[in-house]
Amino acid sequence: MSGEAPFRHVALIGLGLIASSMAHAIRARWPEVRITGYARSEATRNQTREIGFCDAVMDSAAEAVAGADLVVLAVPIGAMGELAAEIAPHLAPDAVLTDVGSVKQAVIDAVGPHVPTHVHFVPGHPLAGTEHSGPRAGFASLFQNRWWLLTPEEGVDPAAIERLQALIAGMGAKTDQMEAGHHDLVLAVTSHAPHLIAYTMVGVADHLSRVTESEVIQYSAAGFRDFTRIAASDPTMWRDVFLTNREATLDILGRFTEELFVLQRAIRMGDGKHLHDYFTRTRAIRRGIIEAGQDTAAPDFGRAAKQDG
Repeated sequence: MSGEAPFRHVALIGLGLIASSMAHAIRARWPEVRITGYARSEATRNQTREIGFCDAVMDSAAEAVAGADLVVLAVPIGAMGELAAEIAPHLAPDAVLTDVGSVKQAVIDAVGPHVPTHVHFVPGHPLAGTEHSGPRAGFASLFQNRWWLLTPEEGVDPAAIERLQALIAGMGAKTDQMEAGHHDLVLAVTSHAPHLIAYTMVGVADHLSRVTESEVIQYSAAGFRDFTRIAASDPTMWRDVFLTNREATLDILGRFTEELFVLQRAIRMGDGKHLHDYFTRTRAIRRGIIEAGQDTAAPDFGRAAKQDG
């Protein structure tokens, strides 16, 4: 039923939502795979040992990657370069090295120079997550029917990419490949700018003195509740996302500001036709997302317990 595992030993460097979900998903499909882990925080390492989704949790990244044929960097983007330098001398020959960062060019620039010639570097980004973080946040179905984008540079061994794709498919996700810079622009549109807008809207509510905090909490409509869900995401991760994907995010925010000015004018001038036509076009995007299977038309936006959005 499970088929042969594409890797025999997976090392997870960083033990938060994505890494723990990977461990649970791999366990469910290939229980024979050895999983080792490392996190900088001793508390996180101890918590992971209690949960038990790793066969062994090491006290150093070098120990965790020893003998692994797949190494996954699942740490904030700002920490990846230093970690890559630390583990480089300990990576096994022919190992595959990947990451789960939301920005790809910055990861390639930071990690790439440290990758030994005998290691295959295949940067990756699973488009899945929740507002929760830490080793207890993970669950095996996180990646079901989600996209996992890979951005390998030219010359990477196709067999290494295929092995990683096989693992990703076994965890329930779909893969696609694209150039790193294009990935960063696409994600600025679909994830990074929307997150910044959500953070801003929640911040506006927090600073609006004519509306009390209790009113914001008690009378939150669905739209604002969704903003707060997004704005509850890991602050370290998102700080690094915006600092490392600065140009693409600023480009999209500039376009957003221009669109917002147009809508402000339409509202001010009472231009109902413009507003109706605009909302009709944007509504079609929502239908396309549902038709693509990336969400449901359910009133709860398809967000059942512990499901990503």
